[in-house]
Amino acid sequence: MNYMYLLLTNKSFLWLLLVVNLLGTIYGYIWYIPQLEITKIYFLPFVPDSPTASLFFCFVLFAFLLGKNWPIFEVLAIITLFKYGIWAVVMNILTLIVTGYLPWEGYMLIGSHLAMAIQGVLYAPFYRVKWWHIVIAAIWTLHNDIIDYVFMQYPIYSKLSLYISEIGYFTFWLSILSILLAYVYTIKVKRRTLFSSIR
Repeated sequence: MNYMYLLLTNKSFLWLLLVVNLLGTIYGYIWYIPQLEITKIYFLPFVPDSPTASLFFCFVLFAFLLGKNWPIFEVLAIITLFKYGIWAVVMNILTLIVTGYLPWEGYMLIGSHLAMAIQGVLYAPFYRVKWWHIVIAAIWTLHNDIIDYVFMQYPIYSKLSLYISEIGYFTFWLSILSILLAYVYTIKVKRRTLFSSIR
């Protein structure tokens, strides 16, 4: 039994992850307030991408602490955490390239979103996902891309709107990669038992 497994199954660590993700989720929704104030009500669920991804993972962690699996949240978490985690890292680096400057918040977002992408994958062996969960999550994910880049509800950030067509194309293929990753890590890998190891 390796140290990573012991850490991931430690109850105190699960609580710490839950608190950190909950605080990050709250911060994320606050960050989106200016955009949400000008967003039509029927688009609201699809605009705050990253905080919704971390909210999915909060449900996953809470279920683990209850000794349960909630597969639909598990698959939504792994897909959206990886997708928006990598997306935010790339967009902040692109912002630095385009503008020549990135505020400290940008570097903080790079670090926190990279952690988002990693954590969803680390817990994947403990998920209990079936193929139809992946289908539902894939529909949600691709539908979100349509909302963002067909109905133009993408995150308003710096000067990136100058490259919105390229970003939309990149995001679509990042969604496909994230869905495939979820399939490989939740259906193909050997599942491990979490609850009997929580201490």
